[in-house]
Amino acid sequence: MSAPVVADDGLTLPQPYLLFLGDTTEAGFAKTALGLVDWAGDRCVGELAVDGCTVTTGLPLMSPAEARAAGARSLVIGVANQGGVIGDRWIAPLVEAMEAGLDLISGLHQRLGSVPALADAARRTGRRLIDIRTPPSAIPIATGRKRGGKRLLTVGTDCALGKKYTALALHRAFVARGADADFRATGQTGIMIAGGGIPMDAVVSDFEAGAAEMLSPDAAPGHWDVIEGQGSIYHPAYAAVSLGLLHGSQPDVFVVCHDPGRTMVLGLSGYALPSVEDVIDLTIRLGGRTNPAIRCGGVSFNTGRYAEDEAEALMAAERDRLGLPVADPIRGGAAFDALVANCLA
Repeated sequence: MSAPVVADDGLTLPQPYLLFLGDTTEAGFAKTALGLVDWAGDRCVGELAVDGCTVTTGLPLMSPAEARAAGARSLVIGVANQGGVIGDRWIAPLVEAMEAGLDLISGLHQRLGSVPALADAARRTGRRLIDIRTPPSAIPIATGRKRGGKRLLTVGTDCALGKKYTALALHRAFVARGADADFRATGQTGIMIAGGGIPMDAVVSDFEAGAAEMLSPDAAPGHWDVIEGQGSIYHPAYAAVSLGLLHGSQPDVFVVCHDPGRTMVLGLSGYALPSVEDVIDLTIRLGGRTNPAIRCGGVSFNTGRYAEDEAEALMAAERDRLGLPVADPIRGGAAFDALVANCLA
């Protein structure tokens, strides 16, 4: 699970982590904490929240001092809220964490050092403020040149519905089948899990496709880069990131990620989700600009809110309707095996 580009100048993140959930009430906005528990659980010791938080990772609730005594070396802000801002109610517990001996790690757009109380506490305690969402320097303009190797990109009908989980699961399955493959992280949580990558939504728009080319360079003919998708090309706010990533990554195969229980865009209730078919069609038309051979390998459903029999029936019906493999990578099984096989075909 290597990545050729690191977003933090090679800094090794201090581990294990105490995961901070703030006052989050929507699981989709706690995807950093939840993703770290699911894919790097051995590096997480507990969670911390403020009053009003209704989301949990299932880890023990700990104070910063308790977490430090349990071996934690840093607090990770596990929230990915709209705008990537640090809440006023978070500052006191973040300062407390530094006073307990923990460094702070954030993947938010707002820099930790821009908050005077945090900057002052860091100077006073000697703790580090580590911002993950920092692109590398000297990103080139995209060339559109076809590169060696094979690429798979996860795309979505919306944000926070499984693109990262799907990419990680597919990468693991590719490797298990003997494929030479790397996971390429494009968001804060993926970078924390993989140890490298490029935070695509922090890249200046003119360099977005170039950053994707930089992230997934020339490779041997049989090598696969499994690239974590961002946003949705139908998203009213984030489509620009999704399109730049699509053009620059030049995927040979893409997998559409969808939450069948979601009808409206997360955080933008006035916008209905596009259909899976619409995303397939538009991805092929736009992605074909830099890779005319682009194809859809299948569909990844997030069925966490469904009972197993309901999920299986739903995916079977969609499989028949779309004529493509449909699977939940977390549930696995024969359906996921079929999705993997069709992507590798």
